[in-house]
Amino acid sequence: MAVISSHKLRLLCATALVGCAVTPVSNSARAAAAQPASQAETKKQQPNTYKGKAAQKTASTPAPTTQASSKAKSIEAASDESIVVTSSRRATSVQNATTNITAISAETIKSERLDDIKSLAALLPGVTVVNSGPNGAGTIVMRGISTSGTSTNGVFKNNAVGVYIGEVPMYLDFMLLDINRVESLQGPQGTLFGLGTLGGTIRYMPNRPNTNKYSISVHGRVFGQYHSTAPGGDEDVTINLPIWKDHIAFRSVTGYYDDPGYIDYDYVLRKPGISNPQPAGPNSFGSSAQRDENFSKHSGVNFNHTLTTRNQLMLKYNDDLKMYLTYAHQETKTDGRSATGAGVMNTGNWDGPWRYLEPVDRSGDLYSAEVYANLFHIAQFVSTTAFTHQVIDTKYDNTDLLLDLDYGYQAFPQFSSWNTSHDDYRQFNQELRLVSTHKGPFSWVVGGFYNKFNTNTVYREHVPGFSEWGVANGFGNVYRPDELEYASRVETETAERALYSEGTLHLMKGLQITGGIRYFDYDASNSGGSGLPLYQTYPDIKLSNAGGGTGSNGIVWKANASYRFNPQLMTYFTYSTGYRVGGYNRVAPCILPLNTSVQNICALSNEISYKPDTTRNIELGFRGNLFHNRFVFSIDGYHIDWLNVQVPSQTVYGAVGITTNGGRAVSNGFEFSGSLRITRQLHLTANYAYVDAHLTEGVANLVNGVANAYAGDRLPGSMKNSGSITATYILPLDNNRSVRFNWMAAYSGSIYSTVGLHDYGTRIPSYVTHRASISYRAGKWNASFFVNNTFNQRAITAVSNQSNTLNQQVTGVTERYYAESILAPRVIGAEATVNF
Repeated sequence: MAVISSHKLRLLCATALVGCAVTPVSNSARAAAAQPASQAETKKQQPNTYKGKAAQKTASTPAPTTQASSKAKSIEAASDESIVVTSSRRATSVQNATTNITAISAETIKSERLDDIKSLAALLPGVTVVNSGPNGAGTIVMRGISTSGTSTNGVFKNNAVGVYIGEVPMYLDFMLLDINRVESLQGPQGTLFGLGTLGGTIRYMPNRPNTNKYSISVHGRVFGQYHSTAPGGDEDVTINLPIWKDHIAFRSVTGYYDDPGYIDYDYVLRKPGISNPQPAGPNSFGSSAQRDENFSKHSGVNFNHTLTTRNQLMLKYNDDLKMYLTYAHQETKTDGRSATGAGVMNTGNWDGPWRYLEPVDRSGDLYSAEVYANLFHIAQFVSTTAFTHQVIDTKYDNTDLLLDLDYGYQAFPQFSSWNTSHDDYRQFNQELRLVSTHKGPFSWVVGGFYNKFNTNTVYREHVPGFSEWGVANGFGNVYRPDELEYASRVETETAERALYSEGTLHLMKGLQITGGIRYFDYDASNSGGSGLPLYQTYPDIKLSNAGGGTGSNGIVWKANASYRFNPQLMTYFTYSTGYRVGGYNRVAPCILPLNTSVQNICALSNEISYKPDTTRNIELGFRGNLFHNRFVFSIDGYHIDWLNVQVPSQTVYGAVGITTNGGRAVSNGFEFSGSLRITRQLHLTANYAYVDAHLTEGVANLVNGVANAYAGDRLPGSMKNSGSITATYILPLDNNRSVRFNWMAAYSGSIYSTVGLHDYGTRIPSYVTHRASISYRAGKWNASFFVNNTFNQRAITAVSNQSNTLNQQVTGVTERYYAESILAPRVIGAEATVNF
């Protein structure tokens, strides 16, 4: 593999926009590239241990100390293309990567105020994150591989994309604090990583403890947000503590985010079951007196209160044996959706019309142990053991769901309903991996992976006041003080085992070929039950009980070749296959024969489980640098065949959301990213992605289980066109100080909410947002003034339910079913960081 020389890398590092925290590829990069990732990172921390003669000679040369060199240093910035990444299990710069990898540096994350994956997506070509606000982790879609409609409710799972915190897979929107870089790998990943993926992988790579240097970094941010009634404030502290020099160190980061909301719930029922949800009839909340009598007002309900912490203990015997012990915790609270009712019942642009507050309380914990051991200059052994646990408690307005099912509840004038869900996710991972470190033209990786994922969901629906009214009006003969209408409990378990291997042969100068294979098998089981307590004697809650199991196995593989024509241009070609495990839907099975005279909410035998789906990815890419490294770029084109597609559907009885299989699809597209150094002070970076993802065959009842879909129908959840451009001007001052002017514009293309817009889907319009900042840097200090969403663009980011339910009536009751998530309005603020 070609390696960037020290001189060329210095030129490359002058081509960026925003200064990026990058580990340069030194003269010893050829040796580092042949080493596993963790060992290469050790070398970066302790360069004197591993340097060859050429590197030692470079290190012994004293650095210039003139004022001119200080100015040059203050304005130099490294391109994200020169970030050293480890996704190939070997350290290499992005520019030398032989597959599609995008990396975002710590400096870019800080300077652009990218707090989580939702804000990061604008810089990752081909990645769409459907943002529904703090009540969920956001739906990540890579290259259009999605059939799920958008949602304004929280999303907590996504097995089409692998999300890693270091070496541990965990789908949680961890805040981007003390992160060295974020790596995005497009296309199926299964021959280098434990977790097999269908569309790609995103890795948050944290900074590691340093055994030789004490440090502390304190950061604070204050801001005001339009349509909010209170200011916001975020703060975090990072500490690195050497305990025993060269052997033990502890690193900890803790942050708290207090972001105000901008959505108001002005029509929350004062006394559910007594207050009238529409006191003046359809499409009206009545007079001022009627509103005061029946409703209470709540401002900024979609606030984000997040506490996050990550703590690492490094135990190091020597450079050949070390361990990282990690504990991470994050909890997020909010009181409502970042959504409006699209003007239903004459509500405003920032009003949610729902009858209840909709709090979400979610927390996640990660415990992991990583061991790295070098084995006789032959291979490095890596063991990662991890346990992750998430608990999510939600409450949502359930009224419109029951009205839409048309069970006659609307006959009760004060009818309303709310639901609660308690979700408990537990995941255990064990991965063992060997990475070759010996010399020679052939390098290899071999590993084994075990993953056990358990879910436990307890769900309840309440109808306050209804049972008492029903007994008095002939709608039943059972009174329940708890007003519990429906209850269910579902437990699932999925256990996956896999063996994987990948080898690379350097055939000649500039040419290498890689092949990989993975064998997997999994078992999935389901048990649970549902019941209708409204028809049972209080306090009984009798649930039906049923369950079953499923499983499958298979092989995925990868072939890759790359060739470097010259130091300025490289090409690569990849064919890879991906898969996603099947499983059981989290809905109680039906107990046959069904009593159809009462309400049934359950899954029939063909709705219980779903099979794996697979992808076949063909990709051709180029990486290069032109005009003496002033222009650095990466471009690729791809074709993905998607087979046995997993699609969202719903049960016949109760319209509960499930996953099923149906049809074939294809995704074609291309991606571009590049950086241009116009002058020494002015830099531009840009990215663009085009995605054409659509069905290639029609399927009956594919959309929400009720509407047909046809060949050529566009898939939902991803943008067809997206891109961003960033400009940075760096004004050098004396004494290594500088002022930076930064501006970014991001284009978010339109999104379909359902396949082909069938079943009254919505085409979410495209929009452009801007952000700008001015930063002053002086030694250990950094202060910034910033404006996000500079022109206060109001945009829709997601929708829930069919558009025909907007202003729909059920026997004189106006539904508030349809919802639109709204982009956060303009934010103006200031922040500062000090490092000790």
